[in-house]
Amino acid sequence: MSTTVPQSHLTLGATAARNLATATVTVPQNAARTPRWLHKLLPWVDVDGGVYRVNRRKVLVQKPGLITVETSGKKAVITPKSLRGIPLFSGLDNEGLRVVAAEFATEHHDLGKEIAKEGSTGKKLYVVAQGKLELSITGPHGDSIRQSLLGEGNYYGDDSLQGDASSPAIKALTAVTLLTLDRTKFDALKRKAAIRDAIEHALEKRRAAQAKANEYGEAVIDLLTVAGGEPKLPTTFVDYDEDPREYHLSTIQTVLQTHTRVTDLYSNKIDQLREQVRLTVEAVKEWEEWELINNPDFGLLREIAPSQRIPTRSGPPTPDDLDELLALVWKKPAFFLAHPKAIAAFGRECTRRGVPPPTVNLFGSPFITWRGVPLVPSDKLLINGHANVGSSLGSTSILLLRVGEGEQGVVGLQKTGVTGEVEPGLSVRYMGTNENSIASHLVTRYFSAAVLTDDAIARLDNVLVGNYHDYVYPQ
Repeated sequence: MSTTVPQSHLTLGATAARNLATATVTVPQNAARTPRWLHKLLPWVDVDGGVYRVNRRKVLVQKPGLITVETSGKKAVITPKSLRGIPLFSGLDNEGLRVVAAEFATEHHDLGKEIAKEGSTGKKLYVVAQGKLELSITGPHGDSIRQSLLGEGNYYGDDSLQGDASSPAIKALTAVTLLTLDRTKFDALKRKAAIRDAIEHALEKRRAAQAKANEYGEAVIDLLTVAGGEPKLPTTFVDYDEDPREYHLSTIQTVLQTHTRVTDLYSNKIDQLREQVRLTVEAVKEWEEWELINNPDFGLLREIAPSQRIPTRSGPPTPDDLDELLALVWKKPAFFLAHPKAIAAFGRECTRRGVPPPTVNLFGSPFITWRGVPLVPSDKLLINGHANVGSSLGSTSILLLRVGEGEQGVVGLQKTGVTGEVEPGLSVRYMGTNENSIASHLVTRYFSAAVLTDDAIARLDNVLVGNYHDYVYPQ
C-alpha cells in the first residue's frame, strides 16, 4: 500500500491568487431588449395638454368597410351592425340590419373551385368569412388579369342585387367559407317598406354626395382653368370634419424600489440604482413599442382603413405582394415593418425568383430593401399571437408606413418637459424612503401614435412565414 505525499507548491497557486484579483464585471445583460427600430424611425410630436386632434377635410362619401363574421365550426354568422360597411345597407336601423343578416346563407368551397364564370350574370352578394377569393377578367390580349383579391371581411356583388351585372371569374385561392345573399332573398326583403325605403334613401344620398366629391370622398374645391377673356370665376370653400379624431396620451408607469443598503454599499464602478433604472426603462420602452403596434385604441394594426388592407395571394410574402403595398402607400413610403421571420420568408421568395434584395445601412445596421424601401424588423408584430422568433408556424402581417406631420403620415406622440424627465417623454421621480430603508422611484412614459390620413399606412395580411424551397443543383 502506497501513500501519496502532497507535493509542495513552488509558486502561489491560481486559486489563492484569485482572492486578490479584482474581477472585471459587466452591467446586467437584458435578453428581452430589442433595437426598437419603430421608436427610432417614427417622428415624435410634443403634445401639449395631453390631447392630439387630427383635423381633416370633410368626407362626403365614406369608403366601404369590412364585414365582421363570427365562425363556429362550419357555421358562419354576420355581425349585423358591420353590414353598414356595405353602402347598400348603410341606412338601415339595427332591427333592419338584424333581419338582413339573418338571410345570409353559408357556403363552403374547396381550393381552386371556380365559384362564378366570367361574363355570367351575377345574382349574389358574397362576403368572405374565411379564406381568399380571386376576381379576374380576360385582358385585351386574351390573358387573365386579376381584378382584385378578397380576404376575410371583404365582399363583392352588391351591385348585382340591384340589376343584372356581369360577373368576373371568381376563384377560391384557398378553401373558403362564404356568406351569400341571393337576388331572390334580397327582393323579398325589399317588399318590407321600412327596409326598402332605407335602402333607396341611402343610395340616393350616396349618389348625390358622389356628385360633389373627389376620388377620396372629400368635398370638391371648385376651380377653373382660364385661357383668356373674363369668365365668371367659381366660388368655393374648404369644409372640415366636424368630429375630428382625438388621440389621448397613454401612460406606462411602475414604482421601482431599491434598498438603500444595496445602493450605498454595493455601488462602485457600476451604480446599482442607475442599473435598476436603466433596466426598468428598457422594459418600459419594449412595452411601449408593443402598444404602438397592438393597442386596441391607437395601435398601428388597428388604425388601418379597410381599403388599405390586402391579403397575400399565395401565403408567403412575395415581391408582388410588397409591390401591392407600395401601390397603396405610394406617396413617399418610408419603411416596411415586419416580424423577423416574415422578412426571412420574403428573402427566400426573392431568392427563389432570382431577385435578391439589396441592403442599406441605417443606424449602423444592414436592412434588406424592396424598391429602395427598407424592411424593418420588430418582434411586436406577432405570429399567430406570439412573438417567439423561433416559430416558423402560422401567419403574421407586414405594414408599410409613410411618416411625418409634413407628409400627412404616421407620427409618434409624447409629452416632454415633465418633472424628473430623463429623456423626452420619460421621467423618473424620487418618491421618498420608507421606514424599511426602501427608496421608491416613479417611472412614467406618456405616449401614443396617430395616423394622419388613411393612405399613410397599409397592411398585408395572411403572411405565412414557414414556406421553404428545395433547390436542385447540377452535379
